[in-house]
Amino acid sequence: MISSLLIANRGEIACRIIRTARAMGIRTVAVYSDADAKALHVRSADEAVHIGPSPSRESYLVGEKIIAAAKATGAEAIHPGYGFLSENAEFAEAVIDAGLIWVGPKPDSIRAMGLKDAAKKLMDAAGVPTTPGYLGDNQDPDFLAEQAATIGYPVLIKAVAGGGGKGMRKVDAAADFADALISCKREAAASFGNDVVLLEKWIESPRHIEVQVFGDALGNVVHLFERDCSLQRRHQKVIEEAPAPGMDEATREAVCGAAVRAAKAVDYQGAGTIEFIADGSEGLRADRIWFMEMNTRLQVEHPVTEEITGVDLVEWQLRVASGEPIPLKQEELSINGWAMEARLYAEDPAKGFLPSPGLVEHLLFDYDARIDSAVVEGDRVSTFYDPMIAKLIARGDTREEARQSLMDTLNSGYVGRLRTNKGFLFRCLALDAFASGEIDTGLIGRCGEELAARPVPNDLVLQTAGRRFRQEQLEWYNFVDSTHNEENFGFRLNAPAQNTLSFYEDGVRYDCLAKNADTSTGLSSNLKGDLVIVTDQGESYFFSQRSTVGAGAGAASSGSILSPMPGKVIAVDVAAGQAVTKGQKLLTLEAMKMEHSLVAPFDGVVAELNASEGAQVQVEALLVRIEAAE
Repeated sequence: MISSLLIANRGEIACRIIRTARAMGIRTVAVYSDADAKALHVRSADEAVHIGPSPSRESYLVGEKIIAAAKATGAEAIHPGYGFLSENAEFAEAVIDAGLIWVGPKPDSIRAMGLKDAAKKLMDAAGVPTTPGYLGDNQDPDFLAEQAATIGYPVLIKAVAGGGGKGMRKVDAAADFADALISCKREAAASFGNDVVLLEKWIESPRHIEVQVFGDALGNVVHLFERDCSLQRRHQKVIEEAPAPGMDEATREAVCGAAVRAAKAVDYQGAGTIEFIADGSEGLRADRIWFMEMNTRLQVEHPVTEEITGVDLVEWQLRVASGEPIPLKQEELSINGWAMEARLYAEDPAKGFLPSPGLVEHLLFDYDARIDSAVVEGDRVSTFYDPMIAKLIARGDTREEARQSLMDTLNSGYVGRLRTNKGFLFRCLALDAFASGEIDTGLIGRCGEELAARPVPNDLVLQTAGRRFRQEQLEWYNFVDSTHNEENFGFRLNAPAQNTLSFYEDGVRYDCLAKNADTSTGLSSNLKGDLVIVTDQGESYFFSQRSTVGAGAGAASSGSILSPMPGKVIAVDVAAGQAVTKGQKLLTLEAMKMEHSLVAPFDGVVAELNASEGAQVQVEALLVRIEAAE
């Protein structure tokens, strides 16, 4: 068994690996950048090594530094986690050549599945059904447009080296193809250093079904059943669950069998995921489910598989990397219950899900649930990395129990005052279509602003906040004057009694009648310093009796378009003096390896333009100012 392990990653996955390694008696070594010097994964490991500046290309993506750290600390093995170098065959090979154990698949297996076009050709040969499309080498834009027309719109442009929703564009009409191709190639080059794309037929009611597979050095391969990751936004997974709703045993056997054949075709070892796209228009049927790609690593959403099988996948990885066989045979694996996972991010749904980095001033989780996180109160969500705060995982005997449990988890804690997607996640889970299992990858897009908009505090929320403020004031009055009571609350000498309580949330003043504050609302509240925190339907509101402007207060309503984060302007689509319409794209900002479009908040004219292509901008820099049309 491996006795010492370096984790070549950061954040929650590094903490997750450390947790299992410690339980197995394995010494752990963390690596960290400047931005992560005080991070939880650094504090949790037995030893930590600094590997460079904050940008990942100068630290977590520099394989030589990671291997040197392993050598310097006497680590026997390197676990890559997910992202960064986890699917880099050259890095895996360098680890092995350095005499270290690579906790992952063979480099040749990574190469075989690393490029989507080559992988699909390999799967065709292995008898695994693949999606119709174009996989050729000709990348001429005009030729690709011709191929798209032959396939038939809508089509999906997909980077062959892509993953994580990056380098993907759905195109509905020929007129949109050229711009989408340019944007897709640009994002793919920035994220993966490879702008080659393939084309796939867009499935009209697509569901994302994936199968967890596991192989060992003895040639054994098993599956640990399927996950459904269909609830997505712009190809980014939002809610994952296992098993897949509507999956009958015959279809499960066919899809999981195809996944095992795919893994065996590349002599796979370790944890991997075979991703399929299903046409769900007539339910899940084996003849309408096609191979998309293989992720040759541990997936972000692996906890839902662990929750329904009772298997610790990280433990399996470490055992198999140590030369042991897979701990269980296929017939010993079974599904027990249902599990769901929600990805909690520091992002602002009301502003197009732009990242919302900054200080986590207030944080409380429901620790009755499984929380995989590397963020604690007082930490900062960095601008340099993915803005994930936590993965919230709930389990139940049935799908409905798991759904309700996850909603309860979202409703029982708070994160602030930076913006998060917590309320958005709750609203997704509350959708009738999701509750009934009638999901596809377009569900969130169809619901639009209904899910993204942050609700203003309703009367029950305000009454709950008012009640808590009133209780605190009464306790203070009783502390200084024991004769004070409810009847003379609000009494003022030579002035009418004060019958309202005033407080602020995100810079907005709210007034609550004192008599209304007497009534219990059924909502819970938390007192933290001078704040009263009320959570309703997953959305947390931070009330203070002093006027403050919260992290989400912006100037878009006034026409001033501010940079939501540090980044690079990669495209400017308007000119000073130009007339624009509400929703029209003004410019594109690149940050955290993703492209973010900033749009006009209303019809008007570009009165001021301070952005140019290629410019680096800081958070809250004024980029564009729109004057409303008369």
